[in-house]
Amino acid sequence: MGVDTNPTVSRRRLGSELRRLRKASGLTTLQVAEQLLISQPKISLLENGRRHIKPRDVRDLCRLYGVQHQQLLDDLMRLARESGRQGWWNSYGDIPYGAYIGLEAEAAAIRTYEPFVVPGLLQTPAYARSVIAGTIPHATAEQAAARLQVRLRRQSRLAVPGAPMRLWVVLDESVVRRVVGSREVMREQLEHLNHLGSQPHITLQVLPHEAGAHPGVSGQFSLLEFAGTTDASVVYLERFTSDLYVEKRSDVRLYADMYAHLQARALSPVSTRQFIAEAIKGYIDTESPSAGCLLPAPHP
Repeated sequence: MGVDTNPTVSRRRLGSELRRLRKASGLTTLQVAEQLLISQPKISLLENGRRHIKPRDVRDLCRLYGVQHQQLLDDLMRLARESGRQGWWNSYGDIPYGAYIGLEAEAAAIRTYEPFVVPGLLQTPAYARSVIAGTIPHATAEQAAARLQVRLRRQSRLAVPGAPMRLWVVLDESVVRRVVGSREVMREQLEHLNHLGSQPHITLQVLPHEAGAHPGVSGQFSLLEFAGTTDASVVYLERFTSDLYVEKRSDVRLYADMYAHLQARALSPVSTRQFIAEAIKGYIDTESPSAGCLLPAPHP
């Protein structure tokens, strides 16, 4: 069993292994809670990787499950210690979506639908700065700067040599039309999108307004998939004060079906690049001496 320094990864893998051992022992979460004098919800949180697992908890659970293999016990204890460490994002202060960043760093592929703004992984610095200022008006200058640095650092996951994250993005047309920051900021952002959309590991589609009602009208969602693990995919729903993680397999399948419908109704990747190219023209300042000359797409 390998060990990862990502605490979110460690918690998920440790929780998955503890769930497997519990089921193999024939015990229910209620029976485990009663025997260890702890709450049943705590067992569920531990097994879902949503709570730090102390080595003492691992020792008690393994004793209850009858684990005899010393190497397995050592690996589980090591994962417990790793799960208590802080992720790189913790050095930037109180980042409320730290759990998601940990999952994102582990994910082999992400499918996301965004109805309002460009996803953080694809934002330019100027666009990201404007989104943060507009959506978190109460943030101090220091907090806004920390959010920006975290957002830009997350983007390195798309450029891992030999193993970049596979990313599918469906954007509502509103994302292209909404002026965030300024027309210049939007022009730069759209050029950046077309540059990224041409890369083999990134698929970008625009869902035009003429598509009418569709499964994404309820809002943003992302499906995260993980390689080298038996863990189910996770659906992430971003909210202003708290986030929601959906892991029930039937619910995940429902969101996967919704995403397939969105992709089918959206413009093809080629048509999307053409659509965005046309939209870029609308953001060019016709009074500028450089009007009509598109700047080269920035590097990611």
